[in-house]
Amino acid sequence: MKRLGNSLLLCCLVILVDAFQDEEVKTPGFTADNFTTIQSTISDKIAEKNLDSTETSRKLKCLCTNCPSKECETYGQCYVTIIHELSGERRIYRNCFTMEQLNPKSRPFICMNTGNKAKFVNCCKDGDYCNRHVTLPPNEVVAVQGPPMRYLLLAGAVVVSLLLTVVLVAIVCYWHHHRPQNDRIRRGFPDVESILDRSELPLMGPHTPIRDIIELTSSGSGSGLPLLVQRSIARQIQLIDPIGKGRFGEVWCGRWRGEFVAVKIFSSRDERSWFREVEIYQTVMLRHDCLLGFIAADNKDNGTWTQLWLVTDYHENGSLFDYLMRHTVDTAGMIRMALSIATGLAHLHMDINGNKGKPAIAHRDLKSKNILVKSNGTCAIADLGLAVRYDSVTDTIDIQPNNKVGTNRYLAPECLDETLNMNHIDSFKRADVYALGLVYWEIARRCNTGGGCEDYQLPYYDMLSNDPSIEEVRKVVCTNKQRPVIPNKWQSCEDLRVMSKLMKECWYHNPAARLPALRIKKTLANLGAHDDLKC
Repeated sequence: MKRLGNSLLLCCLVILVDAFQDEEVKTPGFTADNFTTIQSTISDKIAEKNLDSTETSRKLKCLCTNCPSKECETYGQCYVTIIHELSGERRIYRNCFTMEQLNPKSRPFICMNTGNKAKFVNCCKDGDYCNRHVTLPPNEVVAVQGPPMRYLLLAGAVVVSLLLTVVLVAIVCYWHHHRPQNDRIRRGFPDVESILDRSELPLMGPHTPIRDIIELTSSGSGSGLPLLVQRSIARQIQLIDPIGKGRFGEVWCGRWRGEFVAVKIFSSRDERSWFREVEIYQTVMLRHDCLLGFIAADNKDNGTWTQLWLVTDYHENGSLFDYLMRHTVDTAGMIRMALSIATGLAHLHMDINGNKGKPAIAHRDLKSKNILVKSNGTCAIADLGLAVRYDSVTDTIDIQPNNKVGTNRYLAPECLDETLNMNHIDSFKRADVYALGLVYWEIARRCNTGGGCEDYQLPYYDMLSNDPSIEEVRKVVCTNKQRPVIPNKWQSCEDLRVMSKLMKECWYHNPAARLPALRIKKTLANLGAHDDLKC
């Protein structure tokens, strides 16, 4: 019964302490300065109630924070007080309820939350220095006062705000995934699926030509499709048949959504060549009707080997070399081909200034096998893997660090005798013009003016072997200064006569004497004006 009475008294004292500490800020008599006094009074009451029933045979040793010897002795209990400040700082006090502190009029100390700090106490008497441990067992923690009403209101406002944010995000996500596809494309950069899979817009249906996709998705820079769209298109292509083999790999005919495309496949050994050609094709403002249309680039890796893809427009007539092997042309067709090649080369060579300008580019491997014949009889220059660009800001040329050069048969004299000025872009342009003259010779030989035409032959076919070395070509072109033979009958046809004159002005031994591509384009445009020729 005595223990029950002590417990009831202790509960009452807890309530009184709670009331005092809740009013700590408002009650002048209860401050941090008299905190030690309150602790003493609490210990007095506990000691008083336990004197009659506690054996006093041995004092209990406790750790003491404020004692000189850092320890104290008591017949009561050891305790640890933990105070958590709002700033996050934690303070720990250790002491003991001593006999000197016992006072019948005191009330017990208990840990309470006073609103501005959290206080917890852990009392013990099960051994010396039992208050060494800081952790307060859950069943020893006395219920604390709830937070002030303003904190409850603030917490409620935070919870409501979070709920509203979650609902808003859910609505936005739902609207983004279910809104009309044609609305997405009007809001900045379109995603891949909105480009390839929407069918609401007539231009972007399942059978939309790649040209229309390029016009719709390009930023106006003329450098081709966005990279994500390129990869998506490349991975939907079905290869059909091989159509050729070049310097760096095979060329296949592929199909994308019912439309034919050409896929140039590089091996992983030629990664640098693949990267270079892709880099050139994506040059700002490069896209032109007289240059092979670039569509996409991607890599295919199945774990054992890697293929590097370059996807371009497909032209069923094949290269100019293949076409001239099988067909002849009339004078209008000859001029149409020659003009389109000169137009494409002039665009490559042109340096366009401005924020969206294009640097001057030299092809370095112009030949009939790198020119494709389109269905309308015009041509498109292809294979830009060896091209070089001129940087007008730094006045430099970005020549790749490799030993590859153009095709020996088409190399200009200055390339053969190694006198070409590698630091001047015009030197590379003039070498292109030399090769252009040889291509014109190939076309003119297949021009049928009514009196028949010659069989197709490569330049210097009667002077060089099928696969001549540089030394062999150098002897013919540089040492002997020979050029392809121009038949006398070409002089009887005005168009062939003009063409033969252009050839000679293209393959002068002195590079500075050769015509620029733009001048050649204008000459051919005037020659074919009566045919309303367009590239």
